[in-house]
Amino acid sequence: MQPDRVHVESSVGYALKQAAAALRGAMDTALRPLGLTVPQYACLELLGSSPGLSAAELARGAFVTRQSMHAVLTGLEQRGLLARPPAAPRGRALPTQLTERGVAVLDEASRAVARVEQRMLGALASTDDVARLHRDLVACAEAVASADDVATRG
Repeated sequence: MQPDRVHVESSVGYALKQAAAALRGAMDTALRPLGLTVPQYACLELLGSSPGLSAAELARGAFVTRQSMHAVLTGLEQRGLLARPPAAPRGRALPTQLTERGVAVLDEASRAVARVEQRMLGALASTDDVARLHRDLVACAEAVASADDVATRG
């Protein structure tokens, strides 16, 4: 039998939103001394693992709009944390790279965020619990995304 409504006190989605909000707040606090916001940090992390991403790719990866990513990139570029060529080598996308200073700030920010994540995951009993949580969250995200894909094509 399908439930006809969600009850906040037992809703997994609501608990997930609470966890996400708590994580975001803790990340904001950890990144503030570095002069970074969570979207700026996400941008640096994405570029650290995949140099040369376009603004559109970064926006998708950081869960922000393209317009917001433009502001993030401009701010990071003004601080000397990343560099973009004056013109696109092909097409319209400007590939973005971290500068040496950007790599150093990313290293510090990654450590700060790792401490936040460790604090969050400390509530779980074992590394198996952490791995299971990760698998379950990925499965949930994929299930919702595939249902959205079917709905938009249907």
